[in-house]
Amino acid sequence: MRIGIDLGGTKIEGLALLDDGTEAVRQRVATPRTYGATIRAIAGLVDGIERDVGERGTVGVCIPGTIDAQTNLVKNANSTWLIGRPFRDDLGVRLGREVRTTNDANAFALSEAHDGAGAGAEVVFGVILGTGVGGGIVVRGEVLAGANRIAGEWGHVPLPWPQGDERPGPPCYCGQRGCIETFLSGPAFARDHERHTGEAISTREIVSRAEAGDDGARTSLDRYIGRLGRALGQLVTFLDPEVIVLGGGLSNLPRLAERAEVELAPWVFSERVVTRVRRNVHGDSSGVRGAAWLWPSAGNH
Repeated sequence: MRIGIDLGGTKIEGLALLDDGTEAVRQRVATPRTYGATIRAIAGLVDGIERDVGERGTVGVCIPGTIDAQTNLVKNANSTWLIGRPFRDDLGVRLGREVRTTNDANAFALSEAHDGAGAGAEVVFGVILGTGVGGGIVVRGEVLAGANRIAGEWGHVPLPWPQGDERPGPPCYCGQRGCIETFLSGPAFARDHERHTGEAISTREIVSRAEAGDDGARTSLDRYIGRLGRALGQLVTFLDPEVIVLGGGLSNLPRLAERAEVELAPWVFSERVVTRVRRNVHGDSSGVRGAAWLWPSAGNH
């Protein structure tokens, strides 16, 4: 049995997966606001899941940050009380077994690579298009974390082949300008529409108006998908995944995956492009499922 834990800002969710990917039990608790209480809450979830199933399992945890490769301490976490703490080691001691961790984008990619939209593919790139833009890479069923633990962070490279009014690009919180995130996040989409039309409306309203035939909204949506195509085309050229899986709130845009697959092709360094772009299968369950799949084989660990 594999146990996955998704440590979110407001809730911690736990899930037990059987070897065939079947969900055995799911539990959740509110996220505490202190480090010690967070460790205790996760341990309590694991204990409760194991009591319900009657079996000891492996444990994987999706965290809102990453573990520094040199110090083994948490960095870049939205849940700031985790920063600078040996979270993985402390939880492992509390549970009496090794614990594996990853971030939300990697968990999403791993979940979809195992038994989602990327199942059966050797290389899968999972894309997060939401409040921010992130990504994760899975190769032969395992997350590619990278030496700096930033593999897949395509949101913080420049939008490729920028056109006149895209230079130098909006400022990004990372300190650079023109990052992909500043063009393809949900807030960026809404800001871009406002800049061109003067209308400060939500992404949902932009799409609704575009489908109703509004020229301004349709142009904004076309511009967004064109930029997504360029960004994914560049990604295919240097990573060459078999499948790109779209996740995050914007992945729900009508026909986004189908249109992105067409739009990326002219930007790829290949006369024929076989990479498939797919919408996710597991959605909001990707974090907890991906955490469980951090262990390629279940057992008593």
